[in-house]
Amino acid sequence: MGIASQASAFSYVVQKGDTLAGIAERMYGRIHYERILVHANGLEACGGVPIVPGMRLEIPAVSHYRVTAGETWQGLATELLGDPTRAEKLASANDAKSWTPPDDGADILVPYNLRYVVEDRETVPEVAERFFADKESAWMLDRYNHVNGAMLQRGDVLLVPLTDLPLTEEGKRQARAAEGSARSELEGAAREAQRKAANEMPALMAEQRGGRYLEVVVHANRMLAMGELTRPQIADIHRVLTEAYAALGAKGLAAAACQKWRAADSSVVIDPVLMSPKIVDACKAGEQMK
Repeated sequence: MGIASQASAFSYVVQKGDTLAGIAERMYGRIHYERILVHANGLEACGGVPIVPGMRLEIPAVSHYRVTAGETWQGLATELLGDPTRAEKLASANDAKSWTPPDDGADILVPYNLRYVVEDRETVPEVAERFFADKESAWMLDRYNHVNGAMLQRGDVLLVPLTDLPLTEEGKRQARAAEGSARSELEGAAREAQRKAANEMPALMAEQRGGRYLEVVVHANRMLAMGELTRPQIADIHRVLTEAYAALGAKGLAAAACQKWRAADSSVVIDPVLMSPKIVDACKAGEQMK
């Protein structure tokens, strides 16, 4: 079981002079996110409920989850979003495909499920356009809620999965101040590190193929220092480092790199036919370091 920040919102107590538009601008930097605050707090009922000092509002924010080996998008969608069929949305929110398992150690973004109560007869495309600025998201919203193309009726509830909820610095401070608020955007550092590493991996591989081993060593170690990477990323980087150190004659470092490579990827097979003698020797030395 991975580590999750299950609470995907934090509380804010309305102060004198506050308006929903002002709160939205301070928390998100976007005045038009007032509508998200309205629906997240049920303020749309009976033509609109005003906010007053002392009222406690829920400020929606995404949460994050650290994947462990063996987990699937379907299982994660069941646990985090309440329905295995929402795996497609969860995977797409993380630039992945639902049929490909998430990487062990990946820090994934979990959408905030906004409850939208239908007040008049509406269509799913109309609701999608309200929150996603385009009707093309209607098919996703329809499938997410199992509407199957039906007309929405007054009182129906739709869950709207929101992922674009960036907090301002003030928003982050408010989240930190909220009770039990080790959550939301504050926990996205690992995800950002993993995305940066993914973007830099092709350049690292190009340096390796070009035999620029000193550059490889510097680049790879800089990537490892980015933060908490996924196990496949760690394995790939240490595999490249093993070759680089071996080519540079740094036997001890090559052995240590191979040991870390194999620790991150238990499927690695040291094949003397496919690998250079220097790499084979380094990995044998790494075995003796255990």
